[in-house]
Amino acid sequence: MVAVGQMAPDFTLEASNGEQVKLSDFRGKHVVLYFYPKDMTPGCTTEACDFRDAYGVFQKKDTVILGVSPDPANRHLKFIEKHDLPFLLLVDEQHEVAELYDVWKLKKNFGKEYMGIERSTFLINKEGELVKEWRKVKVKGHVEEVLSYIE
Repeated sequence: MVAVGQMAPDFTLEASNGEQVKLSDFRGKHVVLYFYPKDMTPGCTTEACDFRDAYGVFQKKDTVILGVSPDPANRHLKFIEKHDLPFLLLVDEQHEVAELYDVWKLKKNFGKEYMGIERSTFLINKEGELVKEWRKVKVKGHVEEVLSYIE
């Protein structure tokens, strides 16, 4: 179980640019690691575009944004191209990293139960320590909340 004040669990995933990305590759920068359910859905699109719109501010704060979902790389690429996203999206098709961060949960929708991503964001400092987590994220105002915490 991941916990604030501990080192963020390291992982390696395929990124939307085709490269293998390790969380520890970003030591020396703050990392916003956000988990979202599915590319091209309304809430996930709004969240991604909010991060996109604030990207320059995050860069000035020496902060990298990484989005993670179970979608395959080709779907991530379409999502990035359609919405001009300037950050990497990571492929977690087997939901191993989602489970590592305890965001792979039983969900209910229209009377059906299924496993999926619980929208969550983690802020990791330059040393790799988890300093803040937001679970069961509501999209509206979330990016501003993350930015204000960094500032």
